[in-house]
Amino acid sequence: MWAEVEVSGAVTRLEGPLLFLERTVNAGLNEAVEVVGADDRVRLGRVAALDEHVITIEVLESTTGLGLAETRIRFRGEPLHFSVGPDILGRMFDGVGRVIDDGPPVSAAHSLRIDGLAINPAARAMPRDFIETGISTIDLMNSLVRGQKLPIFSGAGLPHDRLAIQIAHQAHILDTAAGEFAIVFVAIGVPFDTAEYFRSAMENSGALEHSVVFLNLASDSSTQRLLCPRYALTAAEYLAFVAGKHVLVVMTDMTNYCEALREVSASHGEIPSRKGFPGYLYTDLATLYERAGCLRGESGSLTQIPILTMPSDDITHPVPDLTGYITEGQIVLDRELDRAGIYPPVKVLPSLSRLMKDGIGEGYTHAVHPDLSNQLYAAYARAVHVRILASVVGRDGLSAIDQDFLDFGSRFEKELVNQSNDRNLEESMAVGWSLLRSLPVSELNRLSDWQIEQYIRSGDSS
Repeated sequence: MWAEVEVSGAVTRLEGPLLFLERTVNAGLNEAVEVVGADDRVRLGRVAALDEHVITIEVLESTTGLGLAETRIRFRGEPLHFSVGPDILGRMFDGVGRVIDDGPPVSAAHSLRIDGLAINPAARAMPRDFIETGISTIDLMNSLVRGQKLPIFSGAGLPHDRLAIQIAHQAHILDTAAGEFAIVFVAIGVPFDTAEYFRSAMENSGALEHSVVFLNLASDSSTQRLLCPRYALTAAEYLAFVAGKHVLVVMTDMTNYCEALREVSASHGEIPSRKGFPGYLYTDLATLYERAGCLRGESGSLTQIPILTMPSDDITHPVPDLTGYITEGQIVLDRELDRAGIYPPVKVLPSLSRLMKDGIGEGYTHAVHPDLSNQLYAAYARAVHVRILASVVGRDGLSAIDQDFLDFGSRFEKELVNQSNDRNLEESMAVGWSLLRSLPVSELNRLSDWQIEQYIRSGDSS
């Protein structure tokens, strides 16, 4: 039962999205509330903080028109929940789980707390099994596996929105017998035109049929932005651990989420930490990222690709820095590659997938996949070193072998990194073998004699 409380005269002040009132009722932290103004419009909110005398409520919608004397508060007596059901696929929601696609309400088979299912850490299974994204620099060089958290570090103006849609459209698991695959796509604090781009791209590509889309606009309140990924991850947990699907969650842009957290923290009067972010930024991000994984005895899994923009392309900024500590690697987008017309502009050398070794190789992708990836990485790393040397002494000052590596680096970026269409893993590996054939066999020290004979000298890429 909801305990309706008339707070006329108890509301002391209103600051942005925060409502402060005298504590005249027993309430719990994160308890859901309804804020009703003089116009009888109901606004969703939650208890953000409380002490013996004051209750602080985060209003999740615009507070325009609310008056201190006329405002009433209804306490629900429970945390915020999200009603989900089997027909949630193919639907679009706003940042607080309300349908925005002009369709009927979702049939509520379950009502789940948005702060996540309680997971016993001992029940977690090691993430394995390769997920193919159609992006060569990810599939071949920094493979994504089921249950992993693999963020994309981008910058302002780089094509991460296009990449996010491409991954959502193309991603799938190779083993079709392992179960159904689903996408949860989350846009956080995006402009209206970007949201429309996401909406139309998902509808036109056909990806919406097996996807759930959450769109939180930049014009929405900062408190609503904090809940958007939690509603989305609740839907993902339902699809993964109740419906038994393999779910990939693509979240963009997590920097908008962190800036909303900084704004709300400042409204609370909390002491700021690095660059004005609250000291609990690491813990807060962990409550989102750690909802990914595989559980023993469960047929489904939850994988995350959070996308964030690095302010001033600074990878040491608190948002990418803390994200890198929590997640298992990163895919880094590069501005110089983007200026050179390379898409996707993935900078291979600082990119990393820490769980790649557990999801590739014999029984998962291809027996020679790990060795091919290692050899390409080593050759490209030398090519970048030679490129620096050439900028000093010129191409003519290089040895013949160094000139081969210099040419290899350019071909690597133009033929492997750059791609106009999606490639499956076999096609990406074929491009990789083709590039290695341009190098002297004596320099391919990451490959076995059998691999050199089979894939380099004979020219067989199968």
